[in-house]
Amino acid sequence: MKKASIISLLLFLGFIFNISALKAQEKIVGYIVAGNVDDKFHEITAKKLTHINYAFANIKDGEIVAGSPEDKERFKKINSLKQDNPDLKILISVGGWAWSGGFSEAVSTKARRVRFANSGISFLKKHNIDGIDLDWEYPGQPGAGNLHSPEDKQNFTSILKLFRKKLDSVGKIDTQDYLLTIATAANEEYLKHVELNKIHPHLDFINIMSYDYQGGWNDSTSHHTNLYVSETDPEDYKNSTITAVKEHLAAGAPSEKLVVGIAFYGRGWHETENKNSGLHQKAFGKSFSINYREIKDSLKDGKYNRFWDEAAKAPYLWREDTGTFITYDDPESIKQKVKFIKEFNLGGAMFWQYHGDDGELLETLYTELKKQ
Repeated sequence: MKKASIISLLLFLGFIFNISALKAQEKIVGYIVAGNVDDKFHEITAKKLTHINYAFANIKDGEIVAGSPEDKERFKKINSLKQDNPDLKILISVGGWAWSGGFSEAVSTKARRVRFANSGISFLKKHNIDGIDLDWEYPGQPGAGNLHSPEDKQNFTSILKLFRKKLDSVGKIDTQDYLLTIATAANEEYLKHVELNKIHPHLDFINIMSYDYQGGWNDSTSHHTNLYVSETDPEDYKNSTITAVKEHLAAGAPSEKLVVGIAFYGRGWHETENKNSGLHQKAFGKSFSINYREIKDSLKDGKYNRFWDEAAKAPYLWREDTGTFITYDDPESIKQKVKFIKEFNLGGAMFWQYHGDDGELLETLYTELKKQ
């Protein structure tokens, strides 16, 4: 074979290898809420996902347990999606906002950590799934009024190390690479209460919950999942996804393990002050959460105007007669986030939650991530 031909072949093989490596890195992780498996299972397009996080398992008496008696049958249905996508990985997400109350005590001693980890392995084997996602909200912090302790920081590291060891041991027997992931809050306060530089070696990837920057717990409006800081953000509010990613990187996480969160839902306020189309204004009415598919329905009647914050790369809606402001993700903002993911060599994207979408957001995410 001529030298030039050999060089061309090597370059081609290198090109193919790089594409394969890139595609392997670009994760699309969808959280699926348990009850939606019962009546909306047919809406799930497995080929556009790399991972499913089933939400949620609970913690009782220091052990990981099913959140519902129906979970056994639901896992059978979810596992059947591998017929359409054999590479799909299915994980159980443990905790979440409502069920994180048992974490602190469950990992507080070595004996309790062994019991907790063993229950996780048993859960994984029983339901024939591929991994465990710990969604502790939050170590060392109250979250939804949960029990917490200063020792949570080190204990979180210890339980993840133990889980990794046990998953690898079981994996050798089963000839399978079992996954271990976590969900992290998109703020520096969370990072003060975990040892990210010590825990990331035990994790396959990290799902940053880069949404809910603003919501009903605030009496003023702002973007809840903006990529960049808005020019009109008040001094006491400077949250953004790029800020969260940079803070995770500074805390020691490698870029390729960071997965950016995308919101398939919006947050809104009524009776908002009629200035700047409701953005960064006081809100005096009720707040609410709304799925993206419902946001699209709201746009059809012409009562809402869509605006685009160029600095934040974020859309928002304004309805003047009711003073209703809605912050959300749409195809345009997702394209910007995918561009950011590629520029920073991040691990991909995850979203909450699958059935908030009518298919448009996932299609955009899938298409943009697969572009070379």
